[in-house]
This record gives sequence, C-alpha cells and structure tokens, in this order.
Amino acid sequence: MNALVLSGAGIRIEDIAAVAREARKVEIGPDVIGRLEKARTVLDKAAASGQQIYGLNTGLGANLGTAVEGDASAFQRQLLEGRSGAVGETLPVEAVRATMIARAAMLSTGGSGLSPAVFTALVDALNAGVHPVMPSLGSIGAGDLVLMTALARLLTGEGEADYQGRRMPAAKALTMARLAPATLAPKDGLSLINASAVSVGAGALAVTDALCALVQQQQAGALTMEGLGANRTILDPRLHMARPAAGQQEAAKALHDLLARDEAPAPTTIQDPLSIRCMPSIHGALIDAIGQARQAVEIELNAAADNPLVLGDDELVLSTGNFHTAALSLAFETLGLAIAQCAAASAARFIQLTGSGRNGLPKYLSPIGGASAGFVPLQKTATSILAAIRHKANPVMLDFLPVSEGVEDHATQTPLAVSKCAAMIALWRRLIAFELMAAAQAVDLREGLTLAPRTAAIHAAIRALVPALKQDRPLGIDAEALHAALAGGHWQPGLLRADLVEETL
Repeated sequence: MNALVLSGAGIRIEDIAAVAREARKVEIGPDVIGRLEKARTVLDKAAASGQQIYGLNTGLGANLGTAVEGDASAFQRQLLEGRSGAVGETLPVEAVRATMIARAAMLSTGGSGLSPAVFTALVDALNAGVHPVMPSLGSIGAGDLVLMTALARLLTGEGEADYQGRRMPAAKALTMARLAPATLAPKDGLSLINASAVSVGAGALAVTDALCALVQQQQAGALTMEGLGANRTILDPRLHMARPAAGQQEAAKALHDLLARDEAPAPTTIQDPLSIRCMPSIHGALIDAIGQARQAVEIELNAAADNPLVLGDDELVLSTGNFHTAALSLAFETLGLAIAQCAAASAARFIQLTGSGRNGLPKYLSPIGGASAGFVPLQKTATSILAAIRHKANPVMLDFLPVSEGVEDHATQTPLAVSKCAAMIALWRRLIAFELMAAAQAVDLREGLTLAPRTAAIHAAIRALVPALKQDRPLGIDAEALHAALAGGHWQPGLLRADLVEETL
C-alpha cells in the first residue's frame, strides 16, 4: 500500500480508514513544511508587534482578558496540563489513529502557525505506532480540545501511551520508538488541541462503515425479494425517473442489478408490503444522507479550522469560529435518522419473512411445523435491537449548557452525535444478519426457485456460515456468526461493490 501524502488538500474518508485500520504510512508533501514555516513566521511577527493573539499571549476562554507574561512556551505546557479534563473509557486504537491523521491533515493546510518540528513529531508518532491513551468523555463539540490534550501531551513526553499493545508512560514509548519529545513554541499547544479531530476522525470511520453496511443491506433486501417472490416491477427505472427523489434511482438500480437474470420469475403478489415495495425510496434516502456526511467530514479534513487562524499569504492572524462543527453534527444526526429508517424496514421484512406464512412460505419458516418455534423467537430480539437504534436516533446536538462564564454559550455535541451514529451502524448490522438468515431460509423453502447469479452468491455465502434450519436450534449463535462476517470487512458476495453506491456520493 502506497503511503498517504499530506499536501493540505484531497484527503478522503478512505484515507483515514486506511491509516487508522490498516497502518498505512503517512508522508509529508513537498510543499507542506514551507507552508508551515511561512505561517509560523507570520505568527511570530504578529506577536512581536504587540498584537493580542488568543492562546499565545492571552488566556483561554473566560481568561481571555488575562495577559500571558513571562515564558510563552511554558504557558503552552500549562495550557495542556490545565485542560486535561477528559474522563471515561479510553478510545480504541483505531479511533485514536483516526484522530491523529485527521489532525495532521488539517494542520498541513498551514492555518495554525504550528512549528514544523511539532508537525513532524505528530506524523512520526503516528507512523511509529505511538498512540496517546485518550479518555472518551469531555468534548461538547466546540472543538475537541479537552480530549485532544492527550495527543499534545504525548508529543511532549507527558501522559500515557499505547505502544506495541502495551500501556506505558509516554516518555518511555517515545524512547522505545526512538523518537524525541517535541518542544512547544508559543501557540503550539493550542494549535494541537483546538480542533475537532476526534469527531472528524471518528466520523470518517463511521461513514466508511455506513457505506459497507448499505451494500450489505441491499444484498439482504434483494435476497428477501427472492425468498418472498416479491414483485420486481418496483425496480423499473421509469418509475424512479418519474419521482427522482434523492438516491432513489441509484438504490433501485443496485437492487435491480443484484436480481438480474435472463428470465425473472412471476411475482406472487401485485403489491408487497411497504418495507419491500419502498426499498428504493428508503435506501435512496440513506445514500443521500451518507453523501452529506461524507461531504461534511471531508470539508473538515481539508480545512484550516483553527482559532486564531494564520492567513499566510495575507500576513494576518485573526480570531475565528472555524472550530465549531454545527454542520458536521447535523449531518450525523441526519445520517442516524436515515439509518434508523433503513433498520426499521429491515426489521419489518424480517417479521414478514418469519411470521404466520406469507406468499406460500411455511409458518415461522419452520420446515417441520407443529409446535416448532422456527424463526419467530428472533422477532423479539430484532425488536429489542430496533428499540436501541430508535433510542440512539434521538437528537443530541441541542443538549448543552453555557460554560466558561458564558463565553462558550453554544455547542454542537458533535462527538456524541458521531459516536451514537457509529453505535447505530453496529446494531443495524445485526438486523441485516437477521434478514439475511431469514431470507436464505425462505429461499430454501421455496420449491423450484432458481436464484439470480448474484443472489445465488449471497445465499451460498450465508450457507457457508449458517446451515439451513431443519429443526429448532439456538439461532442466536448463527446470527452471531453471520454478524461477525458482516462486521469483519471480508463479506463480498453478490458482486455488488461499494463503489456502485459511492458513485452517487
């Protein structure tokens, strides 16, 4: 895998995922250091002129009116110590790595005035696998600075690190990796922490996962249509051209391609339940929401979101609100609602498949009938999962209180919006596993059915993990096995690649 070259532009969510999850190496582009040096010169010149610069020669937050006297570099260390207030469970390594590469991408634009040596130290630590131990609670979305202090302290040899699977003092980890602690110049500490890199990095991973789960959901929906003998005329492109709602034509085409064959079987009904008949509309809305979330994340990844912002070409240092991520939070609230809609439809199809017997299928999808429970007990589990998804779909971005004596009287709760969306994706995948299992059983019970090539591949992949139900057995174990395959990143049957969906994003 080629190294990711930071240039100050062009970083995509796939780049973040590759660095975070696959240890892709990072290189600094040829123009970046010069850009950082120029911004640093502008910053130092402005400070020498006596200009008040937030976080360099003034205090932070409610201490804005307090001048910083004496050693400005020492104040940067004090700034980090005083804002290390995060608590709670630590973020997983992939989330920390996503944070580190997200912040490096943002800093490469040159708007922070960060010393080039500190920027290089960040990239070196990432490539060496030296990761800060980052507690997860402490950001309200007005920048993630309380969480980000763990990263800044790591680079100076303070705090704790995760290195080679072991937790240890940061100074020891740097030594073992043959890295030296960074020395902070004025504003360097603030430049490292005053950003939404935790939210943005996690958001990139969440959107990547949502794209993958969407492909899996399309596969499950197509196999359900096979198992129920659904009316495929709903996928006629002329119907979706007549009402070109967001993403709807693309969703219909993906389902149509999965079900494509030389001769389609006759439908068993004129109109199917809405969870089947309206799949293109439901999935299309999700495609659009994923696209909006991707755009919001990638804007942040390639932006100078610093306060104050150094405008190198204009030789100015100005205060901003660029760290505030209302649009990003709203995008993930919307994505969560779209996922909840899609998950609810998947659960509805599962109940249609496993109910009293629709379209000629046996009750509960049990081949033996009688008192057999078949698939029906899983309806309770599916309902409980859907309830958890619906709970997480409730918006949080309006939940904040004024802090710092009213200076920070608005917040976005972006990290919470992103983290609950990521949790919804994980739950949604469990419902997809349920639908795939039930659809495969329905296919097995429908005599004389010949599947389309792609749905046949999906069915075969399911059966490689989960055998057909012949008599009652613990289906929860089967569901866990199938879910593990979906979540593991290696599920690719049906020849429906993620880029068929990504073309619309």
